[in-house]
Amino acid sequence: MQLLGPAVTREGVPCSVVVPVYGNAESVPDLVESLEGIASRWPGMEAVFVIDGSPDDSADRLRQRLAGSAMTWKIVHHSRNFGAFNAIRTGLGEASGRYIGVMAADLQEPPELMHEFFRTLGSGAADVVVGRRSSRDDGRSSDMGSRLFWAGYRRFVQPEIPAGGVDIFGCTAQVRDVLLAMHECNSSLVAQLYWVGFRRAEVPYDRQTRQVGTSGWTLRKKIRYLEDSVFSFTDLPIRALWGVGTFGFLVSVLLAVVILVARITNAITVPGYAATALILLLAVAINCIGLGIIGSYVWRSYENTKRRPLAVISGREAGGARENGEP
Repeated sequence: MQLLGPAVTREGVPCSVVVPVYGNAESVPDLVESLEGIASRWPGMEAVFVIDGSPDDSADRLRQRLAGSAMTWKIVHHSRNFGAFNAIRTGLGEASGRYIGVMAADLQEPPELMHEFFRTLGSGAADVVVGRRSSRDDGRSSDMGSRLFWAGYRRFVQPEIPAGGVDIFGCTAQVRDVLLAMHECNSSLVAQLYWVGFRRAEVPYDRQTRQVGTSGWTLRKKIRYLEDSVFSFTDLPIRALWGVGTFGFLVSVLLAVVILVARITNAITVPGYAATALILLLAVAINCIGLGIIGSYVWRSYENTKRRPLAVISGREAGGARENGEP
């Protein structure tokens, strides 16, 4: 094994598989075994693991399991946890294959999809290949929440994204370069993948039940992902706020006319304290929501002006075929 400084580039590598790693120590044996199986069918394949500030011993277990492996591999360390999408971006930048696949370390998406991805990309039929969920076993509440989110997202933001979203995909080096040229923080890599265009293909699969460990995909992270996916790719919330404001204005004008007529005809004898309070509360609530929506856009614009790196690499390791002197 050799410790690397700057990113190593290798010409002629046919394909790379990028795997972000965070809290996946228990999945390491099965993960490496699956990747070695893929590498046996795609000679020269490299595996790029990005340790995204993982709190467990995922890096040590990976290092031990990969020792002596004939598979070409690289371990890239983030200085802290920067999030799964930024870990994927780091892996894409480190990958040197003509075709690049991205998968999760928990193996809920079948690694065998990589065979179909590389086959499709190699045939020239598509520049991007994504896995489309035919079914999933994530629990009723999680499944319902996911379906509602993606149904709304497909309806109002990006209709071309599969109904269950995208958790595993492959792309050519050209598409990778375009993605890496986009330095947007607090954004969605999946939405960017569809925004850039190119020819796409889908491969159906059944999402598997997580066998070991627990998911780090918390409710807070899901809400943050929803915000990034919406605010970075559509002005729908602003237009919705405009619509609510316009409707509220028209209703206010109508009520003002009714109240004025009632006052002239002496139909109002007792002040409507309850109605006034409710109207004021509603107006304040709408105003706060509006400020929050506008603030979300302003904050994202401000964050992007800083031009900070999306992730910081603290070290690299490589081994496998490189150690054996293979090109």
